[in-house]
Amino acid sequence: MTEMSPCRPRLLRGTLLLLLAALHLPLAAQGTGTPRSGDWIAAVVNQELVTAGEVERRLERAQAEAARAGMRLPPENELRRQVLDALIDERAILSTARESGMRVDEPEVDRAMQSIADQNQISLATLRERLAAEGMDYLRFRANVREQIMIERLREREVYRRIEISDEDVDRLLAERRAALNADAEINVAQILVTVPDGADATTVAVRRAIAAAALARVRGGEDFAAVAREVSEDGNRERGGEIGLRPASRLPDLFVESVRSLQPGEVTPAPVRSGAGFHVLKLLERKEVPLGMVTQTRARHVLLRVSPQAGADVAARRLAEFRRQIESGAASFEDIARQHSEDGSAAGGGDLGWISPGALVPEFEEAMNALPPGGLSEPVVSRFGVHLIQVLERRNVALEPRQLREQARNVLREQRFGQAYQDWTKELRSRAYVELREPPQ
Repeated sequence: MTEMSPCRPRLLRGTLLLLLAALHLPLAAQGTGTPRSGDWIAAVVNQELVTAGEVERRLERAQAEAARAGMRLPPENELRRQVLDALIDERAILSTARESGMRVDEPEVDRAMQSIADQNQISLATLRERLAAEGMDYLRFRANVREQIMIERLREREVYRRIEISDEDVDRLLAERRAALNADAEINVAQILVTVPDGADATTVAVRRAIAAAALARVRGGEDFAAVAREVSEDGNRERGGEIGLRPASRLPDLFVESVRSLQPGEVTPAPVRSGAGFHVLKLLERKEVPLGMVTQTRARHVLLRVSPQAGADVAARRLAEFRRQIESGAASFEDIARQHSEDGSAAGGGDLGWISPGALVPEFEEAMNALPPGGLSEPVVSRFGVHLIQVLERRNVALEPRQLREQARNVLREQRFGQAYQDWTKELRSRAYVELREPPQ
């Protein structure tokens, strides 16, 4: 899988950053960090510049996209501050990337430029012409694309280093998932009930307790529980040896569920249990739990179109909607479209992602995939990696090996902690950076 694969946790940005990164405007609206005529420098971050023009263009893009999506944005002054903060963070990351000696090879920039042209449904030659017609320097535009790649690469590398997941963390998550999975597990309990009349005095209660204790002692002494139940028990199941039958825990009295929780099948409670009905000697006959390692895997394939500040999610979504129409009409196969257009390492295999276990994908991809039936084809799905067209091929239930189960839990924890780790990292970069805010020229 390539770095764009949804099967690898990636940067969990805030809502505003996702919004800004996923927008698309005509190419002339894209900022490059270089002041134009009439523009001015809004901030200096180490050796990098943030121009007022960039702030305005990002602000306009955010407002336009929010209007299309029906989203509410903060007041304009607050939004402007957030946009400026986001650009300062980007410049701090870019400066750190340069200082670390990070390089982006020319072929990688070539692929990114081709992606921008593809998502605008134009050729590279036409892209050059459009940039020139709109007064944008092609080399500066290309340099800006290189910078975006550097920013993403450094984010991923550095944030991963900050996430520490111990074996105890994994054990805790597995225990929580096991408890949640079996919160309503089916259990079969047998009982010996010795009733206590309403309003019974202390002597009567003591006598009835002694009868229950004697029944328990007989069972512990080796007598058959069912035989003792048929002889002593005063409930409606006595002829079946006190067996209540296999049923979900939610359909049993809480007292029973709690009393047998720590028992293994075949064991009895260490002492009679008191309820409003009387005294119960309980035996756990069967606990039918769902093993934690049993999961439903999905075999799926996808077409991924990458999103950048130069080519946004709306353009990618339109292209994928057209691909979807072609597939449904039989004009093209999913495999051929994936091979020709997908910007993911799975493209060579027709977009096939193989068998996927729960938690292996980023949530936005997995949620859309899980909603599809076998053979189902999604609408365009936006994730942090770009926009996807997803098709579910088949599903199966499998038991994971303990090693696989632990790795799955580790991936889930890594994904959960990625957002906070990123925020902490950017805050540190910002605190170390030289940041000079400038006022508009008079």
